[in-house]
Amino acid sequence: MTARPDPYAGFPSGFFARADETPDGLFYAPQRLVTHIDDAAIAAVGDLYAELGIDGSAPAPRRVLDLMSSWVSHFRTPPAELVVLGMNAEELAANPAATERVVHDLNADPRVPLPDDDVDAAVCCVSIDYLTRPIEVLAEVGRVLRPGGTLAVTFSNRCFPTKAVRGWLLTDDVQHGAIVAELVRRTGRFGEPDVALRTTPGAGDPLWAVVATAR
Repeated sequence: MTARPDPYAGFPSGFFARADETPDGLFYAPQRLVTHIDDAAIAAVGDLYAELGIDGSAPAPRRVLDLMSSWVSHFRTPPAELVVLGMNAEELAANPAATERVVHDLNADPRVPLPDDDVDAAVCCVSIDYLTRPIEVLAEVGRVLRPGGTLAVTFSNRCFPTKAVRGWLLTDDVQHGAIVAELVRRTGRFGEPDVALRTTPGAGDPLWAVVATAR
């Protein structure tokens, strides 16, 4: 039997390992009703979602998946349906924009528990660096997105360093954009990703975005 190609070929050994490999459920059990980026970066996330036409200001109602979510999703105007998937039930319950809540550990099981072609858009805000099997997760996002749907991954320079993967900690923001874009490419489910800095350089927390369209 022919061995399946390694989707992570070319990444250094240990790139997706972490300093703290204890179960994520233990780390994320305490409720944290805090924001992890400054106000300007938060505004940039909302501006991006509005620009992409995936928030509540879009002419047609949108069903959106917020991956690795918490108590706030940073939409200026929430979409008609917002599925929030995260690790902490209390945080998800506190999210006023959510219409559906899913408690799920994507590092333990990278499958997204939604049907095929279920959402118009998927977002992941300042959390991509915690995924140990990001290609599998992003491929699942491509599965649940409707053809032509939007993926928007945003990140900054803040993280929980013991839970971020080692390769993320050893690279800079420009390299992070290239890494996320390459992970998206390797799923085979999206068109060419676009990488952009969405905030003014040197003015507070940087906010980068990687955006791609589902095939």
